[in-house]
Amino acid sequence: MSGGASRRAQTASTGGRTLVLVVSEEVQQALATGRPVVALESTIIAHGLPRPRNLEVAMELEEAVRDEGAVPATIAVLDGRPRIGLGTKELERIAGEDGIRKLGHRDLPLAVAAGASGATTVSATALLAARAGVRVFATGGLGGVHREWTVTQDESADLGLLARTRITVVCAGVKSILDVPATLQRLETLGVAVAGYGTSRFPGFYLADSGHPVDWTLRTPQEVAAVMSAQDALAAPDSALIVAQPVPEAEQLDPALHARVLADALRECDEQGVTGQAVTPFLLDHLVRHTDGASLRANLAAVRGNVRLAGRVAAAWAGV
Repeated sequence: MSGGASRRAQTASTGGRTLVLVVSEEVQQALATGRPVVALESTIIAHGLPRPRNLEVAMELEEAVRDEGAVPATIAVLDGRPRIGLGTKELERIAGEDGIRKLGHRDLPLAVAAGASGATTVSATALLAARAGVRVFATGGLGGVHREWTVTQDESADLGLLARTRITVVCAGVKSILDVPATLQRLETLGVAVAGYGTSRFPGFYLADSGHPVDWTLRTPQEVAAVMSAQDALAAPDSALIVAQPVPEAEQLDPALHARVLADALRECDEQGVTGQAVTPFLLDHLVRHTDGASLRANLAAVRGNVRLAGRVAAAWAGV
């Protein structure tokens, strides 16, 4: 889709007020005609990869969605306007413009009111996708409960938002730097459904197996779509369906290397007094630098696989 593609404003009800979403013509038409659509986050473009590789990956992921017969809807906020589906020029802005903020769902009202531009995280992308009527969302890994939660009370906003948003999220589990069993317990408490895709083990983002089981396994896009239909038929409280697909073992980060580098990173983090929101980027940066980029390659392998699966799930959901 070209940067000059026409756009249409769409309003979504938000407690008596309306949120104006700028939906690309392609996405608008797909939603109106029941064609499959897959939401994509933009944080990986603005904050997850170096330039110019980030723009190349953004376009590659959109093309992967198209290859599966679905329409990509990369989501971001530009000049205070939430946008569902980006053209080439808008992707270039997110990838190359300085000052692009990182927006969780709590930041959206501030960004809209201030006319700011920002890339959306999992929570903001899920919220805006659901408001636009997009049911399937592909990402790399979810946020979760952080290590030493009893001391820091640090938990990703992703979990609470997904507990009250009807969307299917295809991911590679949660980042292995987090407290994985605590995250799974928290998702259970919040009532968020979690299923492994083709596995009975919960993935660890860089790793095919986090070391923890899942209660349910889904094996085809049609089975995922059947669960989505059952969610609607039950009229259950709005909450997400997490479809956790492991990165292929051949492309995962070597588990021994991962364990050694993560232990070193945690020790260095403690020695330097890194706390709060600074912990996650510190650990991720340490992994990239001390695995010679292998963690980044595993990250991209997971995202590619998730995007392709999300395209197939969206097609099954649309009955294509």
